Amino acid sequence: MVIRTLCSLLLFIIASPAFALSQVQATVDRNPVVAGEYFVLDIVADDDLNAGALDTSVLLQDFIVGRTSVGRSTKMVNFDTTRETRWQVLLSPKSMGRVTIPAFNIKGVSSNPINLNVIAQGTKADERQNVFIKVQTNASEAYVGQLITYKVKLYLAVELQRGVLSSPAVEGAQIKQIGEDKDSSEILDGRRFRVIERTYGIIADLPGELVINGASFSGDVLIETQRRGGMFGFNESRPMQTEAEREVIQINSIPPSYQGKWLVSDIAMLKETWPEDVSEFEVGSPITRTISLIASNTDDTSLPDIEMPLAEGLKAYPEKPVRQTFVRDNQVVSQYSLTTAIVPTKPGTYTLPEIRVPWWNPYIKKQQFATLPERTINVVGSSATTTDIPAADSYSATSNPQYWPIIAAVFATLWLITLVLWRRSVAASYSYNPQPKPNAPRKTATTGLNAIIHACDRNDSSAAMNAVQAYFSERLGQPMTLSQISGLSVPLASAIHKLQADKYSRKPQAMDKKSLMDAILAYKEQPQSHKKSLIAELNP
Repeated sequence: MVIRTLCSLLLFIIASPAFALSQVQATVDRNPVVAGEYFVLDIVADDDLNAGALDTSVLLQDFIVGRTSVGRSTKMVNFDTTRETRWQVLLSPKSMGRVTIPAFNIKGVSSNPINLNVIAQGTKADERQNVFIKVQTNASEAYVGQLITYKVKLYLAVELQRGVLSSPAVEGAQIKQIGEDKDSSEILDGRRFRVIERTYGIIADLPGELVINGASFSGDVLIETQRRGGMFGFNESRPMQTEAEREVIQINSIPPSYQGKWLVSDIAMLKETWPEDVSEFEVGSPITRTISLIASNTDDTSLPDIEMPLAEGLKAYPEKPVRQTFVRDNQVVSQYSLTTAIVPTKPGTYTLPEIRVPWWNPYIKKQQFATLPERTINVVGSSATTTDIPAADSYSATSNPQYWPIIAAVFATLWLITLVLWRRSVAASYSYNPQPKPNAPRKTATTGLNAIIHACDRNDSSAAMNAVQAYFSERLGQPMTLSQISGLSVPLASAIHKLQADKYSRKPQAMDKKSLMDAILAYKEQPQSHKKSLIAELNP
């Protein structure tokens, strides 16, 4: 019983929230109106009210008050309930000229008064009152290269059937739309208008007067007309055209005192994304740095490229810069972002220099700078160890015919060396060891070569670098970093640099397998000749 009572109380609370009147809105279906004809006055309150809550007696002085109808509606969406009471009053003005529909007060909440224009019978109402354009610019004067925002608002008091909103015509300037169109509603002189808002960006190329011929609209709308001899009207399609007024803006030239690439903006700043949780970096490990230039009231094409000089010992692999322009809080904002992978090639302490971007402030008419302070980084030797390289059983001479003769020659040389050593070391009897000690490093080196070849065939630069590092670590009998391997020979340094460039490039390209293998095989000739000298010394 208690549970049932609690459930009933909960449902009552959910279904019957506390309502309070907070808004009363009054609109008319047309303005101006014709004397002697009826028009509709709508009064909407956001609560469930009695029909007698509205007092229309204040209208009797200037209007003939006809039939009044009352309607109520209730909506519930996700337990959010809204209620509405609507009065529709037929009115006919008693005189011509400017007449005011007074404010209506319901439970202490008032509507706005409406100024109504009454015209004589036989006078055609100005159709521009149903469709018109308003424009707004952000400045009466600007500089060459400065972004001028040109906001267009198309007001529609009738139903739009089809139409085209054309951009303003400007000579000697660049113009493009910024952002998407906005669709909303406004009440002007008691009438509800549908408003389509569009923003254009205009950048003047030359100083002087910039003449902006206003944006225009051309299309068809539905107009309610009265059927002759009948009580009811009907909608008919009617062509409509309107144009905004012309604007003239004074364009100033670039000040002679300005130094650097020209950028004019309300405000400009530099931001940086950096791995702050890392105090030391290793040789060969990439450091990702993103620098963003953000400017207000300018276009992304006007933002300059950011240069990032580096000291010797640091390699930079920048991605393609990203430019974008967007509207935030009714303000045009542009952004330039550059992401770079910085790869240290040797240990040490490095200083990334300060970055400065000049810009012109049109309000104080002064050059300013967006800056990023210099940054110091410490680089230590790499602690990378050799990784397991998968066996290369599937390598075939058909897929890589250009390398097979070289590898076959290497195998033949290794076999001859093994045979000579075996015959010199075994004097008593013939015995075969499947894994003789002199041959063990060669078997590991051969496996490493195949791993490098397969990584190149897969176009996997990361696997190729790991395979190269593992190969030389096994070959030389000590852990080797990419920086140390690069120091073995000039061809190896060039090949490893290309591998790193492929890895950190935004658009990977086909790996240069031939150059890499040529560099590796060319270096192998030194230990082979050294082995031959040892055999010669052992030969009595």
